[in-house]
Amino acid sequence: MNALQDNAWTRAWREIGAGLARPRAVLAISAHWYVPGTAVTAMARPGTIHDFGGFPPELFAVRYPAPGDPALAERVADLLSPLPVRRDTGWGLDHGTWSVLSHVFPEADVPVVQLSIDESQEPEFHYELGKLLAPLRDEEVLLIGSGNLVHNLHAYAWGRHPAAPFDWAVRFERETRARILAGDLGPLLDYESIGDDARLSIPTPEHYLPLLYVLGLRRPGEAVTFPVEGVDGGSISMLTVRLG
Repeated sequence: MNALQDNAWTRAWREIGAGLARPRAVLAISAHWYVPGTAVTAMARPGTIHDFGGFPPELFAVRYPAPGDPALAERVADLLSPLPVRRDTGWGLDHGTWSVLSHVFPEADVPVVQLSIDESQEPEFHYELGKLLAPLRDEEVLLIGSGNLVHNLHAYAWGRHPAAPFDWAVRFERETRARILAGDLGPLLDYESIGDDARLSIPTPEHYLPLLYVLGLRRPGEAVTFPVEGVDGGSISMLTVRLG
């Protein structure tokens, strides 16, 4: 629903977009393209995917008509070589991408390519892919990992807003922020070793893994900030991790 709402998070996303130098394209890694293998959207006109159910008709009516960028899709495949990368023409832009970009670039005039998350791979694989994609940062490409550091829908306060954040969500977010700032990434790659707070915060990995791509992009000594904060429904972290 953030795609339609005016709230602290969407206003912060708009502020980020207004302050950015206009990129030539966006590469988005969304939690919602979680499939076997690695693929990139390679069409000139990606469709808007409504990959959810049970929401108001207004949300299904949203279209985000950003163009694609087949040349960027090829560049991504080259950077990830020799990993097989499928050029996909059937997926499009899912809500992990357009619900955020509709505020960051509301005119939908920046080309967007999505990269899938290979569900068969361990966390370190995704971190290493982030490293391989780092040259795009010098090619006027904005890389976005769209997920949630804490994402537990079983504990979410459906219909009971506002709800105080669960203690375990607060602790896990606090520990993760500290480790990112310290460059102590080992436990974040082996996140289950952190204990019950991590298991409750990450009951399934797909919303967490986009963060590892972002961490792989970080340059030595580069500043990290958290321009968007807050917990929705007690168990969904809205934290944004920004490099540079």
